[in-house]
Amino acid sequence: MKALIKFMTEEWYFFLPMLLLSLVAAALVVWRWLLNMNAKTNLENFLPTFQDKLQKEGVDGARKFCRTENGIVPRKLYAAGLENSRQGVAAMKRAMANAIELEIVPDLNFLLAPILAIAKVATMVGLFLTVVSMINTFTAISDASKGGNAGNVTSQSGAIGLALFGTAGGLMIAIPLVFTHVMFKARVAKFEVELKSAAQRLVLLFQTLKPKQTGDIKAGAKPA
Repeated sequence: MKALIKFMTEEWYFFLPMLLLSLVAAALVVWRWLLNMNAKTNLENFLPTFQDKLQKEGVDGARKFCRTENGIVPRKLYAAGLENSRQGVAAMKRAMANAIELEIVPDLNFLLAPILAIAKVATMVGLFLTVVSMINTFTAISDASKGGNAGNVTSQSGAIGLALFGTAGGLMIAIPLVFTHVMFKARVAKFEVELKSAAQRLVLLFQTLKPKQTGDIKAGAKPA
């Protein structure tokens, strides 16, 4: 503990960049976590209400209802499918696939690149600070040796240990960030599967509608 306090006070020009990196990283992780929470949709609760809207108010009413929801599934996925429902089921599937690939997945990956970048930069910054501190320490040892002052040479051993705090700090920042990045990426992959499943459920609901509820043609039908 004393060594850490000494590092913070005597090597403050090393400590402050590491502290700044850790604060930025923590802010990005919390921001990404909050975005993930807002993106969630409980389909078991949402689908009964959505199905009721779809049956009673048709496609237009269901689309307006989806636009008022906060989750990604109704607001982006289902809205994209319903907007193309007049062209049939095939058009709905294409629209939802495009929404997943071009809009939703990029949104889910937002901030993941900076999080991983900070993890890599923190390691390199910590190593750089250690190298600089070691150079200064060995220079001081060399000067003390030339002056024949053995006591000063021995006292520099503590400075060598102090220099390693830079590397340790970089690793303390990088390791949790890499783990967090992997977990977020795994969540994106899992959510992508959930999106495709939700899209299929919308198609099945749409196919059960009566022609007057669809507002136009359905799959397999051709306009007169």
